[in-house]
Amino acid sequence: MIFAVVLVYLLMAINFQSWLDPFIILMALPGALAGIVWMLFLTQTTFSVPSLMGSIMCIGVATANSILLVVFANDQREEGMDARSAALSSGHTRIRPVLMTASAMIIGMLPMALGMGEGGEQNAPLGRAVIGGLILATVTTLFVVPLVYSLLRTKAPVDYERKIVDEEHEYLRDEMLLREDLQ
Repeated sequence: MIFAVVLVYLLMAINFQSWLDPFIILMALPGALAGIVWMLFLTQTTFSVPSLMGSIMCIGVATANSILLVVFANDQREEGMDARSAALSSGHTRIRPVLMTASAMIIGMLPMALGMGEGGEQNAPLGRAVIGGLILATVTTLFVVPLVYSLLRTKAPVDYERKIVDEEHEYLRDEMLLREDLQ
């Protein structure tokens, strides 16, 4: 699981072209892990292959929800907002998609977690891990991730694609001015 988190961090660092944004995104994972352990403890379920698979699923959903918040906050920063306002705006605007994703996953896993039907108890740890992890990961995503974003993201993120395009336009403009001077 640690290897998966490190791999996801490195992939997000490449995607975001930043070391800070993936760190902020992964701040939801301690909540997810605490929720998984809490739910498995309450239901007296042991760690097993299905519960670890549920943990990986939960971490994926928690990461996706955090990405929603951070990307929206970065977009707000590009429009000129400060870090605190962008974090509050992202939490306010993205609360519905985050809650809908988490609640759909929790409701979908409920029959599995209850161990209904023949052989249902075999996959129950998977459902329990996902439900417990998502309950706390959702709270962490909506409150901790914006808080960490507002504290750590002091400078607005750099849009490297826009920067390259601006540099190309500046180069072409300088070249045209040089040609006019030569004529």
